[in-house]
Amino acid sequence: MTDLTVCNKDLARKTIDRRLSIAPMLDWTDRHCRFFLRLITRHALLYTEMVTTGALLHGDRARFLDFDPAEHPLALQLGGSEPVELAACARLGQAWGYDEINLNVGCPSDKVQSGRFGACLMATPALVADCVAAMRDAVGIEVTVKHRIGIDDRDSYGELCDFVGRVAQAGTRTFIVHARKAWLTGLSPKENRHIPPLRYETVHRLKRDFPALEIIINGGITSLEQARSQLPVVDGVMIGRAAYHHPWLLAGADREFFGDDQGGTNRHQIIERLIPYVERELASGTPLGRITRHILGLFQGQPGARAWRRHISEHAHRPGAGPEVIVEAASRVPT
Repeated sequence: MTDLTVCNKDLARKTIDRRLSIAPMLDWTDRHCRFFLRLITRHALLYTEMVTTGALLHGDRARFLDFDPAEHPLALQLGGSEPVELAACARLGQAWGYDEINLNVGCPSDKVQSGRFGACLMATPALVADCVAAMRDAVGIEVTVKHRIGIDDRDSYGELCDFVGRVAQAGTRTFIVHARKAWLTGLSPKENRHIPPLRYETVHRLKRDFPALEIIINGGITSLEQARSQLPVVDGVMIGRAAYHHPWLLAGADREFFGDDQGGTNRHQIIERLIPYVERELASGTPLGRITRHILGLFQGQPGARAWRRHISEHAHRPGAGPEVIVEAASRVPT
């Protein structure tokens, strides 16, 4: 395969350490979830939920784009297929302060397909290249692409290389590759996350054949040990639902992946550091349940975890519920 040289314009853009990142997850990685995860890891790259171009151009921009400065490094994932609209949204993302703009070419849902974006775009690499070129021309931050290894019966390695090669020529150097193909018909988005087999060797081969590109592997990675085992053959690892359901697995990430040994924080200290954020959000009108739904897995596997979850689930949605709900729930877990 052809080696691709990184252009000077790439070198001028801010370099982001992508050795470990947390996947964009619809309805999950909102700003409250990201702030919570940032308390556990200072360095892992965080992603927003996918935000469609229509939502940004015609909806409440602050609702989709606002974030706490503590969330950096932070990437905005966009869903769309119109180069002009994506360029406009990329400019909004840069103006809002995001560190990276990512294009979703991996979501297989029917709703996304009806809008002609997500995984179905893998069938039109020229269009994806046009989208990437438009966004890169519009902003000075990095533009990246998250995609599958194929769709339906179009999952040959040659087609994958054609996709990556064309899009790379448009100017992006970073590809986040979900190591499963997607079935656009016949499987739900949930089924597409586990029924198509993982093909890590395909992603590894892609890195060998495109050594100048930054290749991040995604899919089925559930532990830091598993993530670390990938680093000799790819440039970085993205963890998804495992980090959401078991957030404490990220507790050793800063030391193991980024050489930051300022550890020592325990789960109860995370709660203490979260409370001021909760108080600020409640004062601005955010219901407590919008925050607490993201922290239920903090004590997963620990004595008292069930009592922690039960107390929050029973009390967080009551009128007037405040941070005392979290404090009382934490008191049910031994220190």
